[in-house]
Amino acid sequence: MTFPALRRFAPVFVLAGLGLGLAACSEQKPQGSAPPAAPVTVAKPQVKQITDYDEYVGRFTAIDLVQVFARVSGYLDNINFTDGQMVKKGDLLFTIDRRPYQVALDQANANLQKAQADVDFAASDLQRAQTLIEDKTSTAISRQTFDQRQQTERSARAAAAAAQAAVHAAQLDLEFTELRSPVTGRIGDRRASVGNLVTGGTGGVNTNTLLATIVSTDPIYFEFTFDEASYIRYQQMDKISRQYGSITPIPVSLGLINETGFPHKGEMNFVDNAISESTGTIRGRAVFANPDGSFTPGMFGRIRVPASAPHDAVLVPDVAIGTEQTRKFVYVMQPGSEPQVPQIKYVTLGRQEDGLRVITSGLNKDDLVVVNGLVRIRPGAKVVGKPEEPKPAAAAPAGEGTAAKPAN
Repeated sequence: MTFPALRRFAPVFVLAGLGLGLAACSEQKPQGSAPPAAPVTVAKPQVKQITDYDEYVGRFTAIDLVQVFARVSGYLDNINFTDGQMVKKGDLLFTIDRRPYQVALDQANANLQKAQADVDFAASDLQRAQTLIEDKTSTAISRQTFDQRQQTERSARAAAAAAQAAVHAAQLDLEFTELRSPVTGRIGDRRASVGNLVTGGTGGVNTNTLLATIVSTDPIYFEFTFDEASYIRYQQMDKISRQYGSITPIPVSLGLINETGFPHKGEMNFVDNAISESTGTIRGRAVFANPDGSFTPGMFGRIRVPASAPHDAVLVPDVAIGTEQTRKFVYVMQPGSEPQVPQIKYVTLGRQEDGLRVITSGLNKDDLVVVNGLVRIRPGAKVVGKPEEPKPAAAAPAGEGTAAKPAN
């Protein structure tokens, strides 16, 4: 084939070359560039000395609960309180008609005076007989008569003692017509009105009339129950503290059902001496000051009891904690060059402490934890860890100089 003939087929060769080139370009897909490493904030966990606590629900109970019963029978003459008011120890509450008991006391005093007169006569009669019996030359009195006068004098003294006891009994009955508060506390409503006949005596609660009930309010008890395992743990803590010479009461804190946290401070003062066979729990009791009467017997509350000695704990912010079904985890960066793929560490969470979450297991204090930017982390993707910047110090109040600058 001559050169001119080749020239006739040149366009065909050019088109074929272009087609092969386009086919080759279509087969080679452009390589996409890797996404840039996402920035995250990393920091080491905070280490702080904390104490573990157990929480229980219980009720307030009064230290003193007194039922005021009538101690003598009679008509109720006066009521000296308002239902529900605070009363002090010794305050007059009820008065029963005193007149019959005043008459009985006057009669007992009269009987005592008669008995004392009999004693005086018997004593002088015995003295005369003593003089005569000592005179050996006199025969005016026999030995038998002298013994009889001794007997009469002793009987008179015994009768005088009985009359004195009767006076004391009559005085007590007269005092019992005034019922006074035996404790300081809040009194309930009256159970009888003025003019009612109330029953007293030695029959007790089955026959005597209940007039009112008084409960003390300051201080006040809080009772709760806890299980056997907790009881054993508390015993071990107590033994350890006693080995180091600490015998101070165990401090506890309490919160009402409408309060956040445990703002009220108290101390343990009693643990029962037996575990209940039916429930497997044991009763504990704490005491709290109640000067304003905000705690009422029977009220529910939440109590927090120390469950361990103070120890170092690892804490991280809640935003650093992720959830994988039922497991909790944090992302950890390894010291070294970046970017790098963060590693997952599964952790066990504890309670909150000053806005941070206690990590009870799974994390070391030297780990670099991703504390901000979890939403940017993808499986297998690399990130760049930026150290967490310290928070700026709060400005000083006016007149106390300038605010401290943030640390670099």
